[in-house]
Amino acid sequence: MLINSLEKMEEIVKSNKTLAWNGWDVVQNTFDPVGWRKPEGVRINNKWYTQKTFALSTDGWEIPNNFVR
Repeated sequence: MLINSLEKMEEIVKSNKTLAWNGWDVVQNTFDPVGWRKPEGVRINNKWYTQKTFALSTDGWEIPNNFVR
């Protein structure tokens, strides 16, 4: 789903614990104990996660439909 409004994207990030801002991009961090083996693995507070980035494009943010209620 394409989100082209900053206000709408802020609302979505605020209502979902797995989403956070990284500059203008939105990142999704999902707990994964074997994240250390994966290319998208990141360590946050001594725990492993997988991280997916939804970069801002000229049209907005393209995010999965399940984030929008």
